[in-house]
Amino acid sequence: MKKILLLIPVFLVFTNIHAQYDLNISMGLDFKSSPSLRDYINSGFSMPGNQMQTFKSSINFGIETDYEITNSLYIGAEYNLQIDSYNNSFGNGGIYDLSYNNHRPSVLTYYSVNGDGFKFKFGGGFGLRYVALTEKLIARDEYSASGFGFILRAVGNTLMSKNFYALIGVDVRYDLIGNLSNNKKTLINNFTGEKLNLISLSVGIFLGVTFTY
Repeated sequence: MKKILLLIPVFLVFTNIHAQYDLNISMGLDFKSSPSLRDYINSGFSMPGNQMQTFKSSINFGIETDYEITNSLYIGAEYNLQIDSYNNSFGNGGIYDLSYNNHRPSVLTYYSVNGDGFKFKFGGGFGLRYVALTEKLIARDEYSASGFGFILRAVGNTLMSKNFYALIGVDVRYDLIGNLSNNKKTLINNFTGEKLNLISLSVGIFLGVTFTY
């Protein structure tokens, strides 16, 4: 029993020495399909040559910190901001503009393959989603919606210096974001009578840097 008690402090010291964090900063491009938004815009606010396609690109920015539990297992927390917009000009001089920010915090778990000068992580996670959307035609109106989402991700890190890695990654996201509304009204597709939501499926690629400490 005494030997076990003496080993506990040694184990704790070793754990603290072994503990490692990865801090990632990245910028990426999403190719996403949002059927409700596409139908809403194409049926009421687009011209024949400027319709929204099935998949549309948008940019995102992310920051993430991962904690090494074992040599091959990490847990992480991420904040990611997706930015998207659509605009169109009409023959009478009118302008339609829609833009939104999708806040995507998530918790993730990774399996890591480590080697000499490289590190590959494979995993996934989930988190809350919150969208702030602005629509401008005659007047400017603001709406919001919330929900949750899921991620599958693969990340490659290549050593640049002692604690810095170059990062490249791909992910697949499925976001379940509800109906957009404000205190006055809910956005509705007038041609179908359906409420506008931002449920979407996206495939993304991102580049960045990782700092290990």
